[in-house]
Amino acid sequence: MAASYHARSNSLPTRQHPIVSQIDENLNRLRASQSASTSSSIGHNLSGIQDLHECVDVLLQFPLTQQALDQEKQREMVEELLDGSLMLLDVCTTAKDALLQTKECTQELQSILRRRRGAEGLANDFRKYLTSRKAMKKEICKALKNLKHIQNKLSTPGENVAVISVLRDVEAVTISVLESVLSFISGPEAESKSSRWPLVSKLMHQKKVMCEEEQKANEILSAEAAVRSCTKSENMKHVENVQKELQGSELSIQDLEEGLETLSRRMIKTRVTVLNIISC
Repeated sequence: MAASYHARSNSLPTRQHPIVSQIDENLNRLRASQSASTSSSIGHNLSGIQDLHECVDVLLQFPLTQQALDQEKQREMVEELLDGSLMLLDVCTTAKDALLQTKECTQELQSILRRRRGAEGLANDFRKYLTSRKAMKKEICKALKNLKHIQNKLSTPGENVAVISVLRDVEAVTISVLESVLSFISGPEAESKSSRWPLVSKLMHQKKVMCEEEQKANEILSAEAAVRSCTKSENMKHVENVQKELQGSELSIQDLEEGLETLSRRMIKTRVTVLNIISC
């Protein structure tokens, strides 16, 4: 997702304060890692976003910053940022719910596989897992559209006081990180029905090869693929592979859950701080 850049007027300390430099460093680091597609790299970015919001909280304590936000002519832009932050919190909740749902289905299926001694009679349990994943992906698709809506608003150019430009930039990279989280949970979109045409079919085949490579680095997608494969076979070796993939999926889910929960608290704190500034 393209980063958002804005012209800045002078509403921050006249000398480059260390916290301002730290914010810029964190923003640049996150922009450079927007292509993150593994659970470890996404987890690293979630940690980076948390650090960024902590820095913003410090910035918001400066009297000069608070004065800039409380200007009447900036009120509309501040309200827009607050609306965007509320939507981002909703998206964050959707991501947490999707992870929780996937984890619960994963644990339930693991429990079933541990109790069964053979591979027979598991087809219904596998289908239940896949059905749950399908329903969850629909919710993620809606959340991704909401992120696009927020991003489109942020792309509007304009002359802003520096602190608002910073907040817009922070919101932009937060969108990018949340998008990578949602994409990691749901995986690539289903192939288009139009792939029946030769040229499109060839392009879709190339995309499928790329998706298979990404799938190997995505524990959640690897587990889903193993389950999908096992629905066509009652081979015990396939079941053992499903168990192994489900374990890897659960571990990656736990890491992302922790990162999203902390990010959510940081975002709420920043939002409350801004609300307090403009309401005093």
